[in-house]
Amino acid sequence: MTDARATIARDIAQALIRCPSVTPKEGGALDLLEALLSEAGFSCQRLVFGEPDEDRIDNLFARIGSGPPHLCFAGHTDVVPPGDEARWSHPPFAAEIADGELYGRGASDMKGGIAAFVAAALAHLGETKTAPKGSISLLITGDEEGVAINGTAKVLGWMADNGHAPDHALVGEPTNPTKIGQEIKIGRRGSLSGRVRIEGHQGHTAYPDRARNPVAGMIAALGAMLATPLDAGSAHFEPSNLQITSIDTGNPATNVIPASIEARFNARFNDAHDAASMEALLLERAAAALAGRELDHTFTFEPASPCFLTEPGPLSEMMSEAVAMVTGHTPALTTTGGTSDARFIKDHCPVIEFGLVNATIHQVDERVALADLETLTAIYGDFIARYFERVG
Repeated sequence: MTDARATIARDIAQALIRCPSVTPKEGGALDLLEALLSEAGFSCQRLVFGEPDEDRIDNLFARIGSGPPHLCFAGHTDVVPPGDEARWSHPPFAAEIADGELYGRGASDMKGGIAAFVAAALAHLGETKTAPKGSISLLITGDEEGVAINGTAKVLGWMADNGHAPDHALVGEPTNPTKIGQEIKIGRRGSLSGRVRIEGHQGHTAYPDRARNPVAGMIAALGAMLATPLDAGSAHFEPSNLQITSIDTGNPATNVIPASIEARFNARFNDAHDAASMEALLLERAAAALAGRELDHTFTFEPASPCFLTEPGPLSEMMSEAVAMVTGHTPALTTTGGTSDARFIKDHCPVIEFGLVNATIHQVDERVALADLETLTAIYGDFIARYFERVG
């Protein structure tokens, strides 16, 4: 990568970090990208969804070219809150550089990734001296770190209705644990969150025969839910897992058997399950453990994020080749980690994820090495070139 490209990526990343775009605030980040991309010849659309209150979300869709193949880069400019700013070595929205690293909220997740792709796309367009033989677009949301209701999913619907359906997509989430080029995400596990509430009968701890203790029932139910593995994993996914995240009786007394108890949990499930089958499995295990205890129980589930997989093929091969060309090593194809907006994109086209190192995301002193930003820009540039050479 030339020094000019590295400088462009760095400058864009700094400018984006200086926009305090904590979900759901736009913070000027989309304004900045819209101006930059419009000047480069992209046709830009600002898409605002939600009611005019704190749930209202700004999104940006930008496209250059009109025909196939259509490569869409997806990302988000919204960031999580910085927390206690006094604990940061450098102010979280100052985008300061120290010892070869760029500090700031969103540096890795994922304003740095957006900057790298924009720099690579602009360089590709400049080198070819024309628009691509197909189309390059960017779907940038301000609602990834939030509830994700008025972001990527609704923009994709607008794209489908207005002749902008992509052929392939790349999500720029930070996918690498410790160094650039380790992992390409070709899918994600599903996520199912819920709670179980058990009702007993309150009483004095000295007279347990006059009460029904729901705590014992909860211990049994959770024990059954956790007792055996949910599955053994599959070809592209590790075993599903269940984590208990809270248990609460709301009881401050030590001599009172509580009337009820509630536990919350989250399951990350692979392609051996869907949300309905995972719910059924957990319900079955809990019901068996509570049988005969005279304790009523209810489960409540939140809307689940689905498990999905883009089978290894041309898209992941092109990215693997680009990574190998720039870094000298071949990345693993994985499905680990949390959810991402790729879960919405997979219903519209094949999608993979590749981006920066995720070691400091959501932490105090989030940062990206300038060398990594340069490397990612080079990888994206190689990938873009391969894509438009091979995909017709």
